[in-house]
Amino acid sequence: MSGNDYVKFMTQEIVKYMDLPEDERKKRKEQKKQQEAISSRWFGMLPFALKFMFKKHVK
Repeated sequence: MSGNDYVKFMTQEIVKYMDLPEDERKKRKEQKKQQEAISSRWFGMLPFALKFMFKKHVK
């Protein structure tokens, strides 16, 4: 994908987003926040557990 194609694609996506009604944009943001919270909860525990395990072995 060349640079011009990428700029064209991003411009189209921005225009689509701006054409949506404001309440629809708010709904999308809320749904995205809920999805991020679920995924970060699961992936957030693995690094914490590894950090905790390595700290325990160092002492």
